[in-house]
Amino acid sequence: MKTNLLKLSSAFFALAISLSACTSGDKTTNTTDSVMADSSAVVALKPAGPPPEWGKTIKPEMQTVIEKLVSYGDQPLETLDPAAARKNHTPTDAVMDLVKQNEIKVPAPQVDTSGKDINVAGGKIHVRIYTPKAGNGPYPLIVYYHGGGFVIANLDVYNASAQGLAEQVNAVVVSVAYRLAPESKFPTAHDDAFAAYEWVVKNAVSLNGDPAKIAVVGESAGGNLAANVSITARDKNIMIPIHEVLIYPITQSNMDTESYKLYANAKPLNKAMMGWFTEKYLTTMIEAQNPKISLVNANLKGLPPTTIITAEIDPLHDDGTILANKLSDAGVKVNSRNYEGVTHEFFGMALVVPEAKAAQAYAAEQLKASFK
Repeated sequence: MKTNLLKLSSAFFALAISLSACTSGDKTTNTTDSVMADSSAVVALKPAGPPPEWGKTIKPEMQTVIEKLVSYGDQPLETLDPAAARKNHTPTDAVMDLVKQNEIKVPAPQVDTSGKDINVAGGKIHVRIYTPKAGNGPYPLIVYYHGGGFVIANLDVYNASAQGLAEQVNAVVVSVAYRLAPESKFPTAHDDAFAAYEWVVKNAVSLNGDPAKIAVVGESAGGNLAANVSITARDKNIMIPIHEVLIYPITQSNMDTESYKLYANAKPLNKAMMGWFTEKYLTTMIEAQNPKISLVNANLKGLPPTTIITAEIDPLHDDGTILANKLSDAGVKVNSRNYEGVTHEFFGMALVVPEAKAAQAYAAEQLKASFK
């Protein structure tokens, strides 16, 4: 996964997200917006070829990242076993290589990082803690869950998102390395996610955090986990997160939605990969209807204010919009934004994709407002 380069390059993402937010104005309760970002604010990247058949509306910068990812020549993930799939290049690798090729300067990080192993049922998991260098605390706390379909990826692959949020919100971020499938089947990742949240609640003061200001954020599979944490906290009468940010979350098991049809062959996520992830994480397909997987089947009443971020060119686009509607129907305050011309995984690409810069700034804005 090119871990050393990931660590070296993590800081540049934080600089990108500290820039201005997207061009649309403030939003009110239960709103959904589609956003086109200003492409002049980042290094201009130009694709080598025409837009792909599966993404005719793709933005040039996003297409350049996808072209770089394709150039590695990896075998399709859904044709591999999990061990081999975890060795495939990631969108983060593509962004890092574009940064190197375009000689983009890497600024110094504005956070200190540390690691800790915490006890969970059946073993231990690792968390990475990002603490701002600015200010003295106590800081707000964000528990962050990475993506990867419950099967692939790690804290390094999603370092840019976690570090960026810590720097822009000026919050302590605890990024959770929950156990992966198929070595650890459903509901292990979900149980680990809540155990990590509970650990943060109990150890907020020692983390130089404010125990009254804790939010959850997750991308893709991590978005599913973050929402489940809020549900479980409510059901167990444990402090509910102040806010949740769900970024292109997995929210249901129906792979015949309009976005699944339109973007069945998209990159970096396609319909076949989602089937592969589901098969690897679940023991039986009956579990796909479990409310932990299909959040749309869950009791959503009493959940915290929620921000949902979706990408236009993404099989999971409709998952996010369906959940937004379900949450709103349940009386939850929801703000959502869709970013046009970008794909799944765009959120961590802030220095090279304008929409990512805008989305990260929007997420940070929502979190900061919730912490006031």
